[in-house]
Amino acid sequence: MLDKNGIAKRIAKEVQDGFYVNLGIGIPTLVANYVRDDIDVEFQSENGVLGMGPFPFEGDEDADIINAGKQTITTLPGASFFDSSMSFSMIRGKHVDLTILGAMEVAENGDIANWKIPGKMVKGMGGAMDLVASAENIIVAMMHTNRAGESKLLKQCSLPLTGVGCVKKIVTNLAVIEVTDKGFKLLERAPGVSVDDIKNATEGVLIVEGEIPEMTL
Repeated sequence: MLDKNGIAKRIAKEVQDGFYVNLGIGIPTLVANYVRDDIDVEFQSENGVLGMGPFPFEGDEDADIINAGKQTITTLPGASFFDSSMSFSMIRGKHVDLTILGAMEVAENGDIANWKIPGKMVKGMGGAMDLVASAENIIVAMMHTNRAGESKLLKQCSLPLTGVGCVKKIVTNLAVIEVTDKGFKLLERAPGVSVDDIKNATEGVLIVEGEIPEMTL
């Protein structure tokens, strides 16, 4: 079973040379720590940063350099800063190759709910709606179940949707899963996790074909 850093490390393997990548709040922000050194990747944050690096070491933080989640970050040589209109022009103009988001729920058809829990005060959907409407390659980083042990990979989302049919792949603490037109397709299982463990933790349709390999990090 993976922890949050393990999920980020596995997703980092999906990042390719030359990609422009948007990192959402939560687990996705950890991905920048694990990208291979031999490829060039530009990480974008919707608050107007292009060229984010790993998180700073304790004591090296600069409170003026933050990501969309208000976490202090580092920037790489050549990084740039710009206003929100430029940032969202990049997102809406489909200039981002890969979007990595957290989620509270994902449905078997690729619907995503990641912005609101009814009864809890939130300021609004924010940039998530632009990201899911514009991105052609969305990977979700999330825990497979909630704190009550209930599946977060569902037949249908119960929470308000952020986007419809947009998620392509999900990496959880248990598995790597592809979203297909027939449901969730199991691609890899986390170390020490069985196929039955994943089946029992997945409410939506889970397609299992042949021997499922254990993921490598």
